[in-house]
Amino acid sequence: MTIFLVGTYGRAVHDVTVIAEPKAAEVALDPIRSRLLAALATPGSATTLAPQVGLSRQKVNYHLRALERHGLVELVEERRKGNCTERVLQASARSYVVSPAALAGVAPDPGTAPDRLSAQWVVALASRLIGEVGALLAGAERTNRRVATFAIDGDIRFASAADRLAFTEELSDAVATLVARYHHEGAPHGRDHRLLVAVHPAVAEPRPGTSDPSPLAGAITGRSPARAHRPADAAAPDAAPSAAPVAAVPAPAAPTTPTAPTAPPTPSPPGVSNRPTRPAQAPPAQAPSA
Repeated sequence: MTIFLVGTYGRAVHDVTVIAEPKAAEVALDPIRSRLLAALATPGSATTLAPQVGLSRQKVNYHLRALERHGLVELVEERRKGNCTERVLQASARSYVVSPAALAGVAPDPGTAPDRLSAQWVVALASRLIGEVGALLAGAERTNRRVATFAIDGDIRFASAADRLAFTEELSDAVATLVARYHHEGAPHGRDHRLLVAVHPAVAEPRPGTSDPSPLAGAITGRSPARAHRPADAAAPDAAPSAAPVAAVPAPAAPTTPTAPTAPPTPSPPGVSNRPTRPAQAPPAQAPSA
């Protein structure tokens, strides 16, 4: 006969938990324990999980204890069966993100080399965002309060590099205008907020059942589907693609109309320099850096 000692089904589960402790991150990143976390999206015990991961009940229970020590799984109920007690657990969140705080010694610092046209700086900013919002969430959970945040996520398709550049300039002006209107340095009861705006090329997703990107990949990234996911392209962020540009905020391509040998070179936008050309030849088209 089964006796239920504790029953807490229907407990609230967080959508996302940010893992900031190095030991907790180490536990969560273990392949077996990661599988157990995924399986515990619904309550389970060592007995029910053992067949799913191909381990003995004793070994599964060992891994579950490690996850529980770091708050990654929580006890839902205990069931007594004769002289044994079955512990039913559930993951504390539907998904997890490892904060850069878990790698504090090597975490990126956005203040080191700010560069609005650098993809690496975007990563550094996103890293800081995860760390700061994760800390805010942890504090809000302890006080049972909500964090005052706002975000917009969307897609936009630019017809050309020139349109993309114009968009970023207008967006920068609009943000600067709003900040000037609502920023009050000396407000006695005010609170500082972090503002982050970023644009980057969409990433092509593989078609279902294959490792190849969808036919839309070339349109999204500006490269043919066959090249959209090549490691060589990812390893050389400053190399210009052979097709349309893929950078988030580059300068437009240089004109391709032939010019007279004595005509001066067309001035480039800030941050982009013209390559030297031989007389009596059209200057090569300048693809922006990725």
